[in-house]
Amino acid sequence: MFIVHVFVHVKSDKVEEFKSASMENARNSLQEPGVARFDVIQQQDDPRRFVLVEVYRTADDPARHKETPHYQEWRETVENMMAEPRRAIKYQNVFPGEGGWG
Repeated sequence: MFIVHVFVHVKSDKVEEFKSASMENARNSLQEPGVARFDVIQQQDDPRRFVLVEVYRTADDPARHKETPHYQEWRETVENMMAEPRRAIKYQNVFPGEGGWG
């Protein structure tokens, strides 16, 4: 599995709009064959901060995801909602194994 955590800091007045757009993107992303998981999580003590937890089946699947219309729409929609540029960190799973994410 190939895991990406995307860290996003959203402008105060854009939190609900960002959340809505990101949940729509996540729902559509879960329909992609290369996506095992796609979580949108919000920081409890600072609701302007989010992490998108993206779990892909192969290292090639994130690039395929970025070619989809729903990702491109999300990127354009949320671009001006961010208080700073988003950043991503890539991981490789240790546990659970591949069977742990369906």
